[in-house]
This record gives sequence, structure tokens and C-alpha cells, in this order.
Amino acid sequence: MENLEHIKKATPHKVINNVLCFLTEGIQNIFADDLVGIYLTGSLSYGDFNKERSDIDLAVVLKNPAPGEKIQKVKQLHIDAEKKFPRWAKRIECSYISLFMLENILPPKEGRPYFGAGKFCPMAKYGNEWIIDQYVLVHDGIALIGPEFKTLIKKRIESKDLIEARIRDLFEEWEPKIKDTAYLNDPHQQSYLVLHLCRILYTILTGKLASKPKSAAWIKNEFGEWKNLIEEAEAWRYGQEMKRQKEVVEFIRFVIGKVGELNKPKK
Repeated sequence: MENLEHIKKATPHKVINNVLCFLTEGIQNIFADDLVGIYLTGSLSYGDFNKERSDIDLAVVLKNPAPGEKIQKVKQLHIDAEKKFPRWAKRIECSYISLFMLENILPPKEGRPYFGAGKFCPMAKYGNEWIIDQYVLVHDGIALIGPEFKTLIKKRIESKDLIEARIRDLFEEWEPKIKDTAYLNDPHQQSYLVLHLCRILYTILTGKLASKPKSAAWIKNEFGEWKNLIEEAEAWRYGQEMKRQKEVVEFIRFVIGKVGELNKPKK
């Protein structure tokens, strides 16, 4: 088992480092030699973390798919972590990826154990976030245990791959939210969706990835009519209300319209 002293300084946040140590030790105990690496990703890795609203995002890479008995141990580990660190309950996300899943750019057909929003799924399927997640891990991921993530990737992800993934994500995942009343009534989801749409549109229009604050600032500058909605989404914190369902739907349609303009035939 690797020494965990360096993880105690992995982020500027002592409590989060304690969460990382707890999970890392538990994952090592469960998988032993089958563990390739544990990687911190998301906002904590690329400098976009906000302790009032951000999650702790992790990716675990294994040599082989986790057998049933170990999947159950993983589930219990995450339950124990959320009990031990109640402030971070429902704010820890972790995927358990097998090495063979990293051989292709497109999302793997196989599912993987996944814990997020306080729920555990033993075989969650990846969607279009797969390409984005791998790109972030390659460029910003922090190895808590194991080699740098980029050494595990077989094929380089290009700008066109990011754009195509964002477009698929927009139409397959987020356009249907227009009619999802329960989703849109959740203030957390309203805030998340507005800022996520900023990132989607930024990538599609520029071919680059950026943090939510940078993407939001760019969208506010380019499309000032959405400034107020975006700023309310940025200001939202857990426990607060946000009643902008109608405007969020309009923003989804706006982003879809801007993407549609890119595909219009040139005169």
C-alpha cells in the first residue's frame, strides 16, 4: 500500500484532503494489486472549485472489471465516507474504469461502478461526457495513486472530438430537459444546467475547454442578454432557491439555435 502523506496536501482544503485519504485507503484495501491509479479530476483539479457548490470528482482505474463482491465493498466504502464527512454527502462522484475501456475515444459499451449524488450504480453506462472526462483527466487530472493518466490513454483526443461530444451531449442529454419539469424545478439543477450550457456553447464555438467561470464570462461578454440569468446561476448555493425555470428553458433553446446556425449552408 502506498504512503498517503502526499494526499494530505493534494488540495488547499484540509477536510477534502481527509476525504481523499479515507477513500484512497479504502480503495487500496479493496483492490490491492488490481488498482492502477486513483485520479482527482473536475473543479478541484483545474482551479474552478467552490466549496459552497462544487463536488469532489474522482476516477479510479483498475486492471480488470471489479467482481461483484468488490463492487459491494466499494458501495459500502462510499456510504461510510458520506457518514464520516456529512458535509460532502451527495457531493462525491467516483467512477471505476477498467483499463480496456481507455482503448477507444468513443464511450465504451460496458458499464462501470459509479457513485454520485449519494447513490451507487454497479453498472452505470457512460454517455457523451466520456470524451470530455478523459480530456480533463489527461490535461488536468491529479494522480493520487499511480502513473499520470495520460500514459494510460491509447488515442489522443482532438478538438473536433470535443466539439462533436458537446453537440451530442446537448441534443441527447440536455434538450430533453425542456420537458422535464421535475428536473427544472430543482434549484441546484437550474444552476448547474445554465453553467454547463455555457461550457457546452464555449467549446462548440471555440473548440476549447474552459472552466465554468471562464466559459460563463465569455458567454456573458458575447451574449449579454443572458448575463442576469448566468450571474444568478453563479451566485446560487446549496439551500437557496432559484426560480428561473422559464428562462432556463429559453437558454437551452438559445444554445440549440446557436449550434444550429453553425450548420446552416453558406451562401
